[in-house]
Amino acid sequence: MGTLIEEIFSRKSGRAVNAGEILLLDVDYIMSHDNTTPLAIKAFREIGKPILDKNRVVLHLDHAYPAPNVLAAENHRKIFDFVKEQELPHFFQQGVCHQVMIEEGFVTPGSIVIGADSHSNTYGAMGAFGTGLGSTEIGVAWVTGKCWFKVPETIRVELHGRTQRGVYAKDVMIHIAGLLGMDGGTYRSVEFGGEYIDSLPLHERIIFPNMSTEIGAKCGLIAADQVTLDYLENETPARGKGPFEQIRPVNPRYERVLELDVSPLAPQVACHPDVDNVKPLEQVEGLEVQQVYIGTCTNARYEDLEIVANMLKGKKVDPYTRVIVTPASARIYK
Repeated sequence: MGTLIEEIFSRKSGRAVNAGEILLLDVDYIMSHDNTTPLAIKAFREIGKPILDKNRVVLHLDHAYPAPNVLAAENHRKIFDFVKEQELPHFFQQGVCHQVMIEEGFVTPGSIVIGADSHSNTYGAMGAFGTGLGSTEIGVAWVTGKCWFKVPETIRVELHGRTQRGVYAKDVMIHIAGLLGMDGGTYRSVEFGGEYIDSLPLHERIIFPNMSTEIGAKCGLIAADQVTLDYLENETPARGKGPFEQIRPVNPRYERVLELDVSPLAPQVACHPDVDNVKPLEQVEGLEVQQVYIGTCTNARYEDLEIVANMLKGKKVDPYTRVIVTPASARIYK
């Protein structure tokens, strides 16, 4: 019995576990991308042992793709050669790694997915444990199929109410970052729940675990429910691989509980220099903007782009403002 992270780790370890314990657990998938895979390959070569299970290794080209410089091109070449040499089955060049991991069905409730990227926390939106690790740890996990974890304490964020028109999940998460601070969740599991979370579609839920990274969290988690299962069944290759367990906290003991009514929130802005320097949009109204980027692993799904398209319909971009739009994956672009 315990928090969501304790419940997930208990199932993986085969016994009840508590915050503070150190565990050696099997991992389901090991993700890395073009910026981090070359160092993982280096660590793997130094170990000198074979990959334990090639089906668990998932590689992506997305951070510097197409290659913007010679160094990036050389890294891509190393990765291509490694994929061919090792005959790795999961190699993607179709968008932001975290979005593709979810779309391709690698992330399922109760699974453990480690990634050589700080926003691997994103996978918690599916009721999975996802966390970012260094490239050396990724190379070691290729060989062992395991990783050490310290079971984190949990901060519960309970969200109530309904947002006003023009206020979205990212506004809520930015506000939470302002309340907790950029180190307020350091090595904690941040567990998001409440009626507001329950009402959200998956593309908005993703924002909360994804941005738990910005407050230092080890992971961000949302318990899997019917919304999660419907997405897996209807939108991913995971269809038919269930049934998937809807793991939930059981008589949890939280280190801290933050309760928030989202109803009065206005649109929020994270201002320079840190993500926790948060202000309502009205306080920065009129500030000149030179560049707008619509994308990232947080907000580049079809629904996000639709919101922006509706806002811009019938309008023109200011000639002195650069606007870049990058869908999160090839599937979203199509």
